Amino acid sequence: MIARFKDLCLDATDPLALGGFWARLLDADVADAGDEDTRVDPRSARSKAESIWVNKVPEPRVGKTRVHLDLRMADADPAALLAAGARLVRKPSGAATWWVLVDPEGNEFCAFPPREGTGPGPFELVVDAADPVAQATWWAGVVGGVIEDESTHAAVSGAAGFPWDYWVFAGVPEPKTVKNRLHWDVDLIDPEPTALIAAGATLLREPHAQARWWVLADPEGNEFCAFSPHPIG
Repeated sequence: MIARFKDLCLDATDPLALGGFWARLLDADVADAGDEDTRVDPRSARSKAESIWVNKVPEPRVGKTRVHLDLRMADADPAALLAAGARLVRKPSGAATWWVLVDPEGNEFCAFPPREGTGPGPFELVVDAADPVAQATWWAGVVGGVIEDESTHAAVSGAAGFPWDYWVFAGVPEPKTVKNRLHWDVDLIDPEPTALIAAGATLLREPHAQARWWVLADPEGNEFCAFSPHPIG
C-alpha cells in the first residue's frame, strides 16, 4: 500500500451555490474553505473522507462526466433531489434501475432506490475506464483492497480510507479528453510520491507556496492530488 484515500474535490464556477446543492442532497453543512472554495461536510459522516471540497475554477464544465457518485435515495423516486435543484437526465429503463441526474453545473450522478439494510447517501464512486480491470488493479496496488471483476466493470472494496462500499471502474469505449471536474485526493505513506511514480503515476505539478501537494495522473490520465504526511516548505 502506497497511500490512503483522503477525500473528493469538485471543480465549480460557483463553489458556494454548488456546495449548497450538494449539502442539501447529503444532509450536510457547508464550510468556508478559503479562496472562494467551500467544503461539504455530511453531518452523519463516519470519516473526513466523506467530505467534498468544492474548488473555484474559471472554466465551465465541458465534455462527458467521467467520475461520478452513486447515491442511495431515502424515497422510491428522486422528487426530493429534483426539489433540491437536480435535473433529470434519464429514468430507469430495462436493467438500469437507477435515475441519472445532473447537479446545477451539469455534473452527472446516479440515484438508486432504497434498499433494506442500507441508509441514504453515497455508496459508490464510479470512474470511466478503457480497461476497468487494469485500473482497479492499479488503484488496489496504491490504496489496498479487494478487486471484483464483473466483465463490464471492476470494483475495489476495502481500500484504505475509502468511505463507501465500492470504487467502481466502468468500461467505456471513448478515451478521456478533458480534465475531470471531480477528482480524489490521497494521503501518502512516504514523504514524497516516489513510489506512486515508480508504480506508473505521471507527475503533473510539484508543490508550491499556494498548493502544498503534488498533482498526478493515474495510468488512464485521471488527475488526483497526493499529500505528504509531513509539512512541505
